[in-house]
Parts: sequence; C-alpha cells; structure tokens
Amino acid sequence: MINFLRQVHRVWYLFWILFFFFLFYPFYFLTSRNPKYYGALNFFRKANSFLCSLFSGVFFSYQFEEKLDSNKTYIYCSNHTSNLDIMVFCILGKGKYHFMGKDELLNNPVLGIFFKTIDISVNRDSKISAFRAFKKAGENLEKGMSLVIFPEGKIDDHYPPKLGEFKNGPFRLAIDKNIPLVPVSITNVWKINWDDGARYGSKPGICDIYIHKPINTSGLTDADTDDLKNKVFNLINSKLV
Repeated sequence: MINFLRQVHRVWYLFWILFFFFLFYPFYFLTSRNPKYYGALNFFRKANSFLCSLFSGVFFSYQFEEKLDSNKTYIYCSNHTSNLDIMVFCILGKGKYHFMGKDELLNNPVLGIFFKTIDISVNRDSKISAFRAFKKAGENLEKGMSLVIFPEGKIDDHYPPKLGEFKNGPFRLAIDKNIPLVPVSITNVWKINWDDGARYGSKPGICDIYIHKPINTSGLTDADTDDLKNKVFNLINSKLV
C-alpha cells in the first residue's frame, strides 16, 4: 500500500512539473534566445520550481553556514541522488547561473530547452566533449555566470545512495578561474524521491540542504586539485544522512 501511494504521488508530482513547464514555456522560449535574458530565464525557472514544490508538497529547507554574496560568481558542487536536485538549485540560485549535466538531457522533454541554450551538456565518455564543456563553462564563469555541477557525474545505482568518487574537472576549473567553490550537501532528498522515482515512487516532505562556507581558491595551483577535491568530498559527506 505504501509503495502504491508513493507511485500515486509520483504521478501527481510529474503532472505539476509538466503543467507548469508548459505554462512557462513561452517565457522560456523567449528568454533562452539571447544570453542577456538568462537572468530572466532563471527567474522563471525559480518560479516554476517553487510552484511545483508547493503543489506537490515537497519543500526545501536551506541551512547556510555563511551567507552567500548574490553579486559573486560561484561554482556549486553537490552530491546527486534525485531529479529533485535540479529544483533545489533553481530555487537556491540567483541571477545568471547554469548547470552542467549529461548529454542525454538534450533530448529530455522538459530540460532539453535549457541544455540547448543556457546549460552545458557533456558526454561523460568523451574527453573531447568534456574539454569543450569545461572550456565553455570557464567562458561563462568569466562572464559572471555561476555554475552548478554534480562532481559524481551521475546518480549512482546504489540504494540507499552513497557518495561516489568525484571527477577532477570542477576543481581544476575553480582553480584555473579563481572562482570560490561552494560545497552543498543535499542530505535527505533521496528519501523523498530517489533518482527519477520510478522504482520507489515519491512522497511529500521536507528536503534538507546544507550550504557550506565558500572555499577560496585564490593562490591554489593545479597541484592542489586533489586536495581541494578531497576537502569538498569530506565536507559534503559530513552532512549526509
């Protein structure tokens, strides 16, 4: 019975995602045509995510170790256990921010419009694709666009989820561009909706997100990449339940 109710909630949650996506689609279409409107596009992404959250009964509680400067450019690094993680950052993000994600999202009926415009897709099995993706991300960071990236590279198949090994790309990028790096621990979202919810469904609830103090990368070199990666891994892992 519990699994049945969770599957019913998943259908309810997906209905609201599609409903509000199509409601906002004209605004997405218009604001995705030109990078100067990306701030407005993200405003609509935030509104869309908030409304989906409200109507599906899934809410996000943010705890900040230190207040973030809305005028600064950051690289957000987070664990990744659920499709809801996208909504987490759409609500958290401010101004011009963008995501980096797998190239399969180019064909996603909801996320495709973003990964063909503001967001960056990457083929995880191609070094050339990764090089181009991080080059583009670096150019966007120089223009003041914060980056949201999941350094595990994917949602792991293990349930309950465990924090997987991080890839080096985000940390090299933070050092090369001298951008503060913000570790984010999404602690219990997987209990609300693991992965896409197909296996265990979803349920209403409060998702707890801990935003760690930004890490200054000024003065670091490529030789510090592994130390920075391990530091972020340990910080994120320290808050997971």
